[in-house]
Amino acid sequence: MADIKVIIPAFNEADSIAHVIADIPKMVSEIIVVDNDSTDATAQNAREAGSTLLQENRKGYGYACLCGMHYIENQSKQPDIIVFLDGDYSDYPEDLIKIVDPILNENMDFVIGARKKALREPGSMTPQQVFGNQLATFLMRLFFRAKFTDLGPFRAIKYEKLKELDMQDKTYGWTVEMQLKALRKKLAYKEVPVRYKRRIGVSKVSGTVKGTIFAGVKILGWIFKYSIK
Repeated sequence: MADIKVIIPAFNEADSIAHVIADIPKMVSEIIVVDNDSTDATAQNAREAGSTLLQENRKGYGYACLCGMHYIENQSKQPDIIVFLDGDYSDYPEDLIKIVDPILNENMDFVIGARKKALREPGSMTPQQVFGNQLATFLMRLFFRAKFTDLGPFRAIKYEKLKELDMQDKTYGWTVEMQLKALRKKLAYKEVPVRYKRRIGVSKVSGTVKGTIFAGVKILGWIFKYSIK
């Protein structure tokens, strides 16, 4: 049976994190919550819910993900699959079964949970999120003949393939960096449709003007950087 670990970056998700952890399927061997310098009870609630709690005080989604990866690298036994999942309860953690299935049964290397419009709760994605996803995936199709339709953060990847990607981004460009490097490395990838609902609390990216601008700049920067390589 495959060894699956989940990494959850979390910043001020005290009201949602225990719900996320509780809904993750039992097939997962370890749930790793990386508290990204929260000022609320995120860390306490994550620990009490049964997760492995790590602290990363440098602010940034990528910093938190890299912290989780570093922790796994230093374990005596390496997992087969890593799943990345947000801590805001906008995804349905039980859909993890659907996301890892193509890796387990179709020998895919990398799977994105695609937030299809028909499966999204109204208002669960802001207009700027929808536009940003459409623009980024259009450019990836244009420059790289990619088949991605979303930059969804709910994703699974073979651990050995993840290490090969040599992830670097510390903040908003993490998801698109992974997808671009997967294309460059010619990983076998697939999207699976997943449900999506209104998050608990306010988004630190799409919920602020600053976050939206910085995310957009980072995402487009990665795409144009790879388009001229």
